Amino acid sequence: MRYTFRQLEVFLAAANTQNITRAADALAMSQSAASSALKELESQFDIQLFDRVGKRLQLNELGRLFRPQVEALLSQGRELELALDQHTEVGALKVGATLTIGNYLAVGVMARYMRTQPHARVSLEVANTQTVARRVKDFELDIGLIEGELQSDELEVIPWRSDELVVFCSPEHPYADKSGLDDNDLTSATWIMRETGSGTRQTFERGMHGILPDLNILLELEHTEAIKRAVEANLGIGCLSRVCLADAFRRGSLIPLAVPDYRKFDRQFYFILHRQKYRSAGIGRWMALCQEL
Repeated sequence: MRYTFRQLEVFLAAANTQNITRAADALAMSQSAASSALKELESQFDIQLFDRVGKRLQLNELGRLFRPQVEALLSQGRELELALDQHTEVGALKVGATLTIGNYLAVGVMARYMRTQPHARVSLEVANTQTVARRVKDFELDIGLIEGELQSDELEVIPWRSDELVVFCSPEHPYADKSGLDDNDLTSATWIMRETGSGTRQTFERGMHGILPDLNILLELEHTEAIKRAVEANLGIGCLSRVCLADAFRRGSLIPLAVPDYRKFDRQFYFILHRQKYRSAGIGRWMALCQEL
């Protein structure tokens, strides 16, 4: 072959960091060695993969075209190396999950994954749907678990399991004794909500069509537990996944509220993978464990 795996690793590191010095640091090699490897790769095929703007490297159209193929090739090479080596890195997996999934479902899957593969390493990053999708696109995560709807030519979006949001309040709230809420109740209430860009907020806004501009949203918080604490303190009412409210409903620290039937808060959880990402045995095992929930 006219290229080496090291040259491809430098190419990917430079694509990720947009700087040859940071790429060299990430690969534990000298800046001059990394720069030479990249120049040799380009000169061997008489191509240019980056636009150079000062010290910044910006992938050009050709670099963006080859990046998914290089990522897939190196992923397969790493898996083969780990399988042959049989060291503790076997089954290493980088997972991204949105907050509800990450805090209430993914940790349990991670524990089962590591029990069935004792030497496996799993990293779990918890962020909102937009962030997880971006990092899967950039090959920084092997797989994403999201709760928001997504359209992307680069990503494969695979349905996983159903979910629903529930409107809730504290036991001291005036709505706690109501058998059901109407639209006037919803627009009169003070709301504590997830931030824009989250899957939960996306589903909530879809369910509140027609009255969304009239809602009084007092706080927007990035963490479900913070929203639950604020609602328990009677600062307002909230709307979150039933998955993260089950324990609080059992304890009675929060009360579910019935909304009109035409206010639909059902949704789907999804797996997302880059279409050019090599589907390793670890990814397959992770998805299988998720399906068992």
